[in-house]
Amino acid sequence: MKNKINYSDEPLGDVQVVADFLPPPSELVFREDTVKITIALSKASVDFFKQEATKHKVSYQRLIRRLLDEYAHYHAG
Repeated sequence: MKNKINYSDEPLGDVQVVADFLPPPSELVFREDTVKITIALSKASVDFFKQEATKHKVSYQRLIRRLLDEYAHYHAG
């Protein structure tokens, strides 16, 4: 930034205080309990999830985990 900002001590005029509408950081961090497992998947499946993850800028492991969560939730009733 080449242009220097010059601040002045001028009155701001009518100021309105806005209520805080953002949730606290503790509510923004959504983490579920997880369990580490080892699983062997086909190369084609992993390649598919990696390709989709790249498109959506997320981890391929997150996509697989989300798919399994949805499947389990649906079939759990």
